[in-house]
Amino acid sequence: MFSYCTDPGMLEGLSWLSCYLTTGKHQSIYWAVGTVLLLLAITAPTALLFGFGGASAARSRFAPLSWFGKTYISVVRGVPDIAFFLFFVIALDQAFEWVRHKVKCPDWDQEVWQGNDFVVCAEAKLPLGTAAQWVHETYGFFLAVLTFAIVFGAFAANVLYGAMQAVPRAQIETAEAYGMSNRQAFWRILVPQMWVYALPGLSNLWMVLIKATPLLFLLGVEDIVYWARELGGSKTAQFTDYPHPDWRMWYFAALLIFYLGFTRVSEIVLEKIMRRLTKGQATMAGEAQRKAAA
Repeated sequence: MFSYCTDPGMLEGLSWLSCYLTTGKHQSIYWAVGTVLLLLAITAPTALLFGFGGASAARSRFAPLSWFGKTYISVVRGVPDIAFFLFFVIALDQAFEWVRHKVKCPDWDQEVWQGNDFVVCAEAKLPLGTAAQWVHETYGFFLAVLTFAIVFGAFAANVLYGAMQAVPRAQIETAEAYGMSNRQAFWRILVPQMWVYALPGLSNLWMVLIKATPLLFLLGVEDIVYWARELGGSKTAQFTDYPHPDWRMWYFAALLIFYLGFTRVSEIVLEKIMRRLTKGQATMAGEAQRKAAA
């Protein structure tokens, strides 16, 4: 806050606005922007890891593993995101607490399920009631990342599975004819080439992931949409030093600009990655690059 912000009632114009936008409450929305970016930075590679594992499992020659991979892809993709987010976070939290309950309270003689209530010993609660506030927030963020990764990992698995199937089988057979094992052909031939076919689908998935970040509010994380609604609502002089009418439209317009700008930057980066991956490849994009260079 600036030095001239000590008496908001004496301010007007840009001075009033500069002080208003630097209040403690507005620091929260700025931190929330960082939370969203951190979520994307962690979730994207984690979801890609889940997707790669699911796709590899789905194409496995070991039937139970293949069934597991295909079931993961089908079930998660078939459930609406909101329903999955509302259910899975509660189930995951209770699963963690149940495991801790079995380890830390082996002498517990009561049922864990008591009617509609899920009751575990105090030592098994996550996080502990005595934990600091940042521990509670970090745990909630961890659950959010894991839930996002599992949901979008299923979509990534479907994209990667299709990309693996798109790599010509003749190339795998040629590698095996030269003496490569199945593992070597997978990592040296299939995986490097599949990204060309997977990137368009993964690019769309990245855009969907960006647009899905407001679902953080459902998981108890105070994201930018939550703070835009809170800060944009009408404020009277009785409750704040900076009274104003309902400004939610302006706050949500700022969010619109933020998301549009972020997706545009993403498009530029993804286009450069695509050009890099298709260079020298026997694909339509690679052929177009060769003709342009000629």
